[in-house]
Amino acid sequence: MQDVKRRTRGGAVKRAFYGALLLAMMQHVVRETAHFFVDCSAMLYQIVSLLLEVVIGFLSGACLLRLYMQYQRVPMSARSGNPLGKFVFAVTDWIVLPLRRVLPSMGGLDTASLVAAYLLQLVQFGLLWLLAGAGGGLFAVPILALFGLLRMAISGLTIAVIIYAVLSWVQTSSVLADVMERLVAPLLQPIRRVLPLIGGVDLSPLALLVMLQIAAIVLGGLQGSALMAF
Repeated sequence: MQDVKRRTRGGAVKRAFYGALLLAMMQHVVRETAHFFVDCSAMLYQIVSLLLEVVIGFLSGACLLRLYMQYQRVPMSARSGNPLGKFVFAVTDWIVLPLRRVLPSMGGLDTASLVAAYLLQLVQFGLLWLLAGAGGGLFAVPILALFGLLRMAISGLTIAVIIYAVLSWVQTSSVLADVMERLVAPLLQPIRRVLPLIGGVDLSPLALLVMLQIAAIVLGGLQGSALMAF
């Protein structure tokens, strides 16, 4: 009789042990599965964020280029031979032309192109906000879109200055070189008034690049302050 009770207690202990072991294994599997889905969600967010940054950045940058070329009165028709004109029109007409029906130009400023670039940035940060769970912080979306637009303008000018400098160093004569001259020269003229040639070398493009980088740093600080204020 005692042997039966001992075996019964031993069986109960084994069942309790295996039950606890099974429960621990199930908890481990649940935790690992949760971590896997969290990692996948984070990875998916990064991928989507990268794709949005590339696509929206390309489109909004084209809108800003259209705005700036029209402001500087750079010929953009096919007859002008401007290699950027036809491309910019093809990329941005779908959003700029409908906006132009309700947003007329103000002086030399193409407000439709400016608003189109801002709306694209707004779409980018709005989609990222939704992917992040659409929690609090909706107020930050238009602020991020505004600063994103300003960063895009600084990046675009930086690229334009670099292309201009390279083309000026190789002293090539082309339609593209003429376009870059008309886009960048107005920004360099004030610097050239105070920065003379040094050994026959024009350092105004370098000075402008430094100023643009400083502007980017200041813009980052202002963005942080603006977000903290709200």
